[in-house]
Amino acid sequence: MARVKYGKVTRRRRKRWIKRAKGYYGTKKSNYKKAHEQVIRSMAYAFIGRKQKKRDFRKLWIVRINAAVRPYGLSYSQFMNGIKKSGLDLNRKMLSELAINQPEEFAKIVETAKTSLAK
Repeated sequence: MARVKYGKVTRRRRKRWIKRAKGYYGTKKSNYKKAHEQVIRSMAYAFIGRKQKKRDFRKLWIVRINAAVRPYGLSYSQFMNGIKKSGLDLNRKMLSELAINQPEEFAKIVETAKTSLAK
């Protein structure tokens, strides 16, 4: 009986990994071992990236809010403290969007935060 060196199942499994590595540079797209290593690493990077994206957006919103409240004589932390004391339930994403797209409405929110800080 002849020895099978490259069976159907193995070929199918290897082709699956090569298919996932489509678009990679050099032998990473064609050599099974390199493709497998790179795809595993890429999947790890993608997992980490999905977590980092949330952090990055939160940082962006905080920077935008801080820049928007500075002309009113407040810092970001003072503003957020005033918002919490006033009982407004707005998240950072919405505050950031208001600051950019509707500055008049944001000014009202800032005044509300200032009055609640003064109390």
